Amino acid sequence: MNRNDILWKAILEDVFDDFLRFFVPNADEIFDLKRGFEFLDKELEQLFPPEGDEFKPKHVDKLVKVFTHEGEEQWVLVHIEVQGHADKGFEKRMFTYFSRIFDRYDRPITAFAILSDDSPSFRPQAFSQSFLGTRLLYEFNSYKILGQSTKELEASLNPFASVVLTVLLALQKRKPDETGLLNLKLDLTKRLLSKPFSKEKIRGLMNFLRQYVRFEKPETEVIFEEEAKKLTNQPKTMGIEEFLLYRAKKEGYQQGVEEGIEKGIEKGIEKGILQGQEKRDYEFVKNLLLMTAFTSDQIATLAGVSVSYVVQLKQEINF
Repeated sequence: MNRNDILWKAILEDVFDDFLRFFVPNADEIFDLKRGFEFLDKELEQLFPPEGDEFKPKHVDKLVKVFTHEGEEQWVLVHIEVQGHADKGFEKRMFTYFSRIFDRYDRPITAFAILSDDSPSFRPQAFSQSFLGTRLLYEFNSYKILGQSTKELEASLNPFASVVLTVLLALQKRKPDETGLLNLKLDLTKRLLSKPFSKEKIRGLMNFLRQYVRFEKPETEVIFEEEAKKLTNQPKTMGIEEFLLYRAKKEGYQQGVEEGIEKGIEKGIEKGILQGQEKRDYEFVKNLLLMTAFTSDQIATLAGVSVSYVVQLKQEINF
């Protein structure tokens, strides 16, 4: 099981409004969520340049500007740490982040530590230091995924709860066999699709699930995608780009061969394959337009067609 914590960066941007509502019950009263968010990744990298040691344990952090309802110029920095391993220096590092961010922006800061590690005893909550009458105490929000209730997460209608549930079940079943992992992933898919989430949220959550819980065998991934497709009558809500590519190539080739055989001559075979290829291109590009957020240039590259072809098809289907 490959639990790539870097995926947190992407999913937090996809469901950040739900993240706030998950941890702050009255988030809509405090924050002006309609104004959107500004993710300050570049600014954070300037404060904390990437470390050169590629073998040193990594952590994930996000710095987000969130506007409040108290005037246009009011805003709060939300600092998020996703910690995937026990770290003795974690509390100090959280304080270091706070001090540098506050020194840079001089704004109110709320910090969240999402602990996605598998150590039950690792529960950092504060950093303190005292010397000769001077005392410092820095406390931050700490959320241990391993200690959460599966039932509560399943019952929640907040999309971020589905993220936590995915990680929790992955932690509880650390080393399942390939079949067990397939069943786990399909079960999570069923639970996700049963929720009244938007198409965009479903796509983001499915992509997180597909990449966070990984199979060792490519054929198992194909089985999962085929079974996932059967779970819904609306494939465009699932964000299954890799499966579309696999299916389009397979179906296009097979149809071309079948049409060629029907003609019974060598030219017929060649023409049949060509027609199958054209149909494959048409269906593949159409599916990418309907089911993904890729640009015309990206779709043209994936399908091996011209950008003008993509633009023309987009006009034809009134997309």
